Amino acid sequence: MSTSSTAPTGGPVAERERKLRGTFRNYKVMAFVTGAMLLLLCVEMILKYGFGVEEAWLNWIPFVHGWIYVVYLVTVFNLWSAMRWDLGRVVALVAGGVVPVLSFVMERRAQRWFDADLPALLQRAAARTR
Repeated sequence: MSTSSTAPTGGPVAERERKLRGTFRNYKVMAFVTGAMLLLLCVEMILKYGFGVEEAWLNWIPFVHGWIYVVYLVTVFNLWSAMRWDLGRVVALVAGGVVPVLSFVMERRAQRWFDADLPALLQRAAARTR
């Protein structure tokens, strides 16, 4: 019986890796959704305040963006605590949901941080299980 994967399929370290990767995947999704909603909010604000467009169908955008940002914050803090990053990183990630386009930039940067820090976290998890 052979598997095509070279990674271990069970055990506490594999479970830790699976959870960390899932946490990061959730962050990536929310970074994209939050960034897209923030851009949509910017368009709505330009239409409303720049051109005086007062259409009722535009009123849902700020409300939805606000709640999506709350979910984004939860995913940021979840990722931050799981990866044990410093305060500067969480501040940068939080700002990603406020500054247009920054969530896309921060998602790429967070991917590099995640890839760099994951092996050390898994190594610590392996040392605890011995």
